[in-house]
Amino acid sequence: MKRKGPSLLLLSCIAVLAVGCSSNKSTSDASEKKEATAETTTHAKKSEHIDYEDQEDWEFSAGEMQSPIDIVTDKAEKMTPDAGSLTIDYGKDVTKAENNGHSIQITDGGKAVINGRNFELSQFHFHAESEHTVDGKHYPIEAHFVNTAQDGRIAVIGVFFKEGTENKGFQEVLDDVNNDKNDPITDINDMIPSNRSYYHYLGSLTTPPLNENVEWYVMKEPVEVSSAQIEDFKKLYSHNNRKIQPLNDRSILEHDE
Repeated sequence: MKRKGPSLLLLSCIAVLAVGCSSNKSTSDASEKKEATAETTTHAKKSEHIDYEDQEDWEFSAGEMQSPIDIVTDKAEKMTPDAGSLTIDYGKDVTKAENNGHSIQITDGGKAVINGRNFELSQFHFHAESEHTVDGKHYPIEAHFVNTAQDGRIAVIGVFFKEGTENKGFQEVLDDVNNDKNDPITDINDMIPSNRSYYHYLGSLTTPPLNENVEWYVMKEPVEVSSAQIEDFKKLYSHNNRKIQPLNDRSILEHDE
C-alpha cells in the first residue's frame, strides 16, 4: 500500500464516512444508527468473558488495521493547522455504571464534533495497563470514550491516565461502580485533557469482534489520577489490555491545538 500524506488520509477518512461497522448498509440513516448502537451493545455482551491471557484465540473479522498500536512520535505526520478540530461536550447524567465482566463501563450521553462531523457518546470504559503505547511506553490506565455518528461510524477518543493527584471524575466512576449506583459524573471533564492535541489513525475495536474502520483519536496529554485510584481500579482489572498490533502501512497523524 502506498503511504498517504496527512491531507490524503483526511480525505480518505471523509470518503469512508459511509462505511459503518455493521454489515448491512442498505437501510436508512436511522436504521444504520440503530445498527451501530446494537453493535456496540453486542460488542459489550460478547466481551464479557474475554480471556486476556489467551489473545491469540480471539476471533478476527479482519487483520490489517488492528488496534491498539505503538505511537512512534517522530514518525507522526503533522496535520494542516486548519484541519482536525475537536470539541467535546459530554453529559453528566449516567444511564448505567457497571462492572460488565471485562471493564468498568459508563453509559452516558453527550456530543463530540470532530473535524466538523457530529458524533454522540455511547459509553466510556477503562483498560489497565493502557492499550496504546507512546514510544513503547505504557500508562497505568487508558480511558476510551466511544462515539457514534448517524451513519454508524465509530470514533474512539483515548485518554491516558498517569499517577499524580486524585481525579474527581474518576473517583465518581469508582464510587458508582463500587456502590452499585448511577449517580451523575459531575466532574467528567476531569477525565479529559483541556488541551485537545491528539494522534489520529484508522484502526479497530480492541475486543472481539475487532471490527475495523474505527477512527482513533488518542489524546497527547495524559490526565492525573492518584496511586490509590489506580490500585482501586486494578483490584477489579489489573490486565484488561490487548497486545500491541502491527501498524502495517498505516499513517499516524498528529494534531496540535
